[in-house]
Amino acid sequence: MATRGGGAAGRTYELMVLGASGFTGQFVVQELARVAAGDEFRSSGLRWAVAGRNRSKLEDVLRRAAEALGMPQLKSEIDIIICDVGDPSSLDAMCKQTTAVLSCVGPYRFYGEPVVKACVENGTHCIDISGEPKYLEGMYFKYNSQAADKGVYIIGSCGFDSVPADLGVLFTRDNLKGTLTAIESFLSFHSGPEGTCIHDGTWQSAIYGFSDQDGLRKLRKQIGHKPLPIIGAKQKRRGTVFYSDELKQYSIPFLGSDVSVVKRTQRYLYENLEEAPVQYSAYTTVGGIASVVKLIFAGLLFLLFAKFSFGRSLLIKYPKFFSFGYFTKEGPTQKQMNDSSFTMMMFGEGYSEGQDPQQGKPNVKICTQVKGPEAGYVATPIAMVQVAVTLLKERSSLPQRGGVYTPGGAFSKTKLIERLNQNGIQFTVITRPEA
Repeated sequence: MATRGGGAAGRTYELMVLGASGFTGQFVVQELARVAAGDEFRSSGLRWAVAGRNRSKLEDVLRRAAEALGMPQLKSEIDIIICDVGDPSSLDAMCKQTTAVLSCVGPYRFYGEPVVKACVENGTHCIDISGEPKYLEGMYFKYNSQAADKGVYIIGSCGFDSVPADLGVLFTRDNLKGTLTAIESFLSFHSGPEGTCIHDGTWQSAIYGFSDQDGLRKLRKQIGHKPLPIIGAKQKRRGTVFYSDELKQYSIPFLGSDVSVVKRTQRYLYENLEEAPVQYSAYTTVGGIASVVKLIFAGLLFLLFAKFSFGRSLLIKYPKFFSFGYFTKEGPTQKQMNDSSFTMMMFGEGYSEGQDPQQGKPNVKICTQVKGPEAGYVATPIAMVQVAVTLLKERSSLPQRGGVYTPGGAFSKTKLIERLNQNGIQFTVITRPEA
């Protein structure tokens, strides 16, 4: 069995931000610079660099980070590695220099696999922020065994998709005395007077993901997992649009990767650690009836156009028009990011200590909350960087074997939640059963 590690000691860098000049990558650079200058690395230091195709763009990212953080030394102290995802030799050369790669090169269905392949072959850990189930599960299918043999950790969905949900389920479970059997989460976005928007890279991922649902089903059939056992009462599914009594708003199923990521984590914990799997459903609030009507209209347009190549090209070319301004090629302004936040409420149910979950109805409930700053470009870099720090600092608490993991699968025995709490993504218990 391969020992923990990969990422050979003595490499020039501990962390490498690949795709640092991309829209999200620039904020990951800023967050990594902030953390590297903090107390945890004050004595030991953190060796890191940025990588991408264009030196002048990378220099500009470091310059902006230096100005934003008041750290003029960044421009001279942080190395730049020229690397192209389309050039395997440059990826190999980059991977050989670092312990772990923070991959920010989306859409991952097009650009993610070459990075994973190079990392596995060169004994380098890889962390990404993909919210694309087919890519995430495809990397598990193709590289899990190779990564395990090399002692390399490939950890996907380490941003807003899907750290709050995946770690939130574990947090809720750990705070219930008894057996947690099911959770419903409700995600709410909050914005200031100028509203908010998302860079269209996420929009493109959603378009391609929806158009390839058949491919995802075929992949899952190839993987061939047996259904997870249902512990306790079977969770009831909500409608496509429904009024949430808990949040007093209309809600819809959350269309991101959270459900698939949480399910993979629960499968890993059940099959490898014999922990009871938790059923999970994810929803997002949409407000009042006017928002529902607008959403239905936008959804119908999206469904219609995403089915055909010509329609997809229109959706990609005019994201602002087809998403009613929610997705744009420019992304949010700094003020919009400063004024935005998210709240994820988790409503769990289960069985008290001593009660058999296979007998009778659930008799305990718990409510927890995950709350953080703007999801895409503030919370995501925080999550990604804290995952990277945990990988470096708590290697002995990760699974014995390398492989392709979810955040929950990799970090269930670490202090990642504690680290997130200290850096602006707060996990709290709202109500718990009386003792």
